[in-house]
Amino acid sequence: MSKSPASDPSGPSSYSLEALLGALPHPLLVVGDNLQIEYANSAAEDFFQMSIAVLSRHTLGDVVAFGSPVISLAEQVQRTGSTVNEYGVELSSFRLDAPKLVDLYAGPVPDAPGKVLIMLQQRSIAQMIERQLNHRGAARSVSALAAILAHEIKNPLSGIRGAAQLLETNTDESDRALTQLICNESDRILKLVDRVEIFGDERPLEREPVNIHDVLDHVKQVAANGFARNIKIIENYDPSLPPVPGNRDKLVQVYLNLIKNAAEALGDEPDAQITLSTAFRPGVRLSLQGGRSRVSLPLEISVEDNGSGIPPDLMPNLFDPFVTTKQTGSGLGLALVAKIVNDHGGIIECDSRPKMTVFRTLMPAAEGDLAPNENQENGQD
Repeated sequence: MSKSPASDPSGPSSYSLEALLGALPHPLLVVGDNLQIEYANSAAEDFFQMSIAVLSRHTLGDVVAFGSPVISLAEQVQRTGSTVNEYGVELSSFRLDAPKLVDLYAGPVPDAPGKVLIMLQQRSIAQMIERQLNHRGAARSVSALAAILAHEIKNPLSGIRGAAQLLETNTDESDRALTQLICNESDRILKLVDRVEIFGDERPLEREPVNIHDVLDHVKQVAANGFARNIKIIENYDPSLPPVPGNRDKLVQVYLNLIKNAAEALGDEPDAQITLSTAFRPGVRLSLQGGRSRVSLPLEISVEDNGSGIPPDLMPNLFDPFVTTKQTGSGLGLALVAKIVNDHGGIIECDSRPKMTVFRTLMPAAEGDLAPNENQENGQD
């Protein structure tokens, strides 16, 4: 006679509810009367940076910001006994360094009147991928614009400059300043068009395994002997990081641009410092449009500064062309960085608040240099 699942010690009922809830990667809370916290799983302890012993001495209103939507959702569930979902909610807490964007689920606990189960799902990875697709769309738009600029502006502008040079030979000293002004402004516009024209380069990258630490060391040396000579640059590297499949010169351009932006943001601030970090993050995988396979992006390279931060209103469009906080900037630097990272099959994201702005790039590893479980997931031997 076969055993039923209930009597089988290896069956599902042998798993404790505590162990199952603790294994979930999403923060879970159970609140009761007066929104008193009665249970929190391990992910919730990590999220709120408090142990269950501490959390259980507080109400929900104690650990989240005043007026937080999660409070009204829990109260609504207690009143109506129905399940409620809310998406894209900024959740703040006195223990969090910055608000976190989450999706909220709140529902009644069966056979426990007045108890509410709350689940939080962070949206950082999902938003990163969504923004990355937006960056690619913006890069394609600029590519089309670059082709038009190259044809419709550069050629006539060269003619204007040439005509001004001819006029200069037949003008007196008082008018010569005007012809020189025409030449100088023509040169300035040509340089701008040259920068935009880079976006129109759709040729595939010539890839080879690149040691990202060699790239960062080179960029650091350039910065330390030039625009960042008065800024402390800290290295926090994972020496075991495998190579990046890419173009070394293009990667130098990416991180030189990011470090230059950080140095300009720091200015003459006291205790100014830039931190270059690398780490192996095996859990990030991206599904590409039109393909069945998922691409692993385990290499994290970060450039962090302790400046005043980026204005919040610029953050959603930070990598779009012509978006800049500099009075004399063209707003093409970060858009070009995003394009190069995209061309390498990677993702770039920015987190910013006062005293901490970090540009984080997630890149693929050279084939054959993934961790064993990563290779298996990709169907490799």
